[in-house]
Amino acid sequence: MITAKARAVDGPHKPFRAAEIKRRDLDSHDVLIEIKYAGICHSDIHTAHGEWGPVHYPLVPGHEIAGIVTDVGPHVSKYKIGDRVGVGCMVDSCGECENCRKGEEQYCLKGNIQTYAGVDKYGEPTQGGYSTHIVVQEDFVLRIPDGIELDAAAPLLCAGITTYSPLNHWEAGPGKKVAIVGMGGLGHMAVQIAHAMGAEVTVLSQTLNKKEDGLKLGADHYYATKNPETFETLAGSFDLIINTVSAKIKLDEYLGLLNLDGTMVNVGAPAEPLSLNVFNLIGHRRSFAGSMIGGIRETQEMLDFCAEYKIVPMIEVISADQIDEAYDRVLASDVKYRFVIDISTM
Repeated sequence: MITAKARAVDGPHKPFRAAEIKRRDLDSHDVLIEIKYAGICHSDIHTAHGEWGPVHYPLVPGHEIAGIVTDVGPHVSKYKIGDRVGVGCMVDSCGECENCRKGEEQYCLKGNIQTYAGVDKYGEPTQGGYSTHIVVQEDFVLRIPDGIELDAAAPLLCAGITTYSPLNHWEAGPGKKVAIVGMGGLGHMAVQIAHAMGAEVTVLSQTLNKKEDGLKLGADHYYATKNPETFETLAGSFDLIINTVSAKIKLDEYLGLLNLDGTMVNVGAPAEPLSLNVFNLIGHRRSFAGSMIGGIRETQEMLDFCAEYKIVPMIEVISADQIDEAYDRVLASDVKYRFVIDISTM
């Protein structure tokens, strides 16, 4: 067993504490990664606070992981010691169901194994990237292109793929009008990716406070949703809306912004249920959909895409002792736009 330093939480709204966790010995296809940076995702907060259901505590969150390979199992063929790699939201799946065979492991019919708050194939609870080391099966490790620094790469493993996947699936590109709801950790990535794909990009944010950033990152237009005239002005405008916020919103107002055959995709995951009036869908043949990260193939594609177009998140690097403060600031929308933990401070 490998001992790793970590930051763990013992229950909902409990403070993080220094801890030691055990990582399994390397199996034949396992990779040992020395974690250099770990991003803080809103999902970490929801899970640590027990807002998405029962949690096995103590919990080590973190599924935006960037580091260096320090050891490999005897049959590993994809990576070698010294490689720059990442790990995202899942660390395994059945590999046999229809969805896994399609390269859509995130939708494994038997349930993929989450990087943390899951149970691995050995029956042990999974612990995430707020730690110095992790052992992962090589098929769920991503190669980080040389053009992306490790600290900036970390948030791509969740925020990047969570927004790239629906933009890719619903074919954002030239001639498409795309709206991004929310200008936070997910939203600021969606703006950059949609712009690089060639779409006309509009940001829909509560206020105009982040307008300058949005335009710099590639938005063509920026509107405040607190202004009721926004929904009148933009009615029937968009082919695709990506909702990135993890809070309850008035879906019907946003569905009214879709054109004929337009689609609104939810990638944010609020703890509260959302409701809508079905006539806002059937009246204009609109669709309301959901999307969850991407498969390993698509995640690697996203990393290569971001390297090619020089897309990186705006980050604030913090020490391990600042995690609690960072959680409070995320909930107060006081970050531009992603916290990344420097694991060397563990």
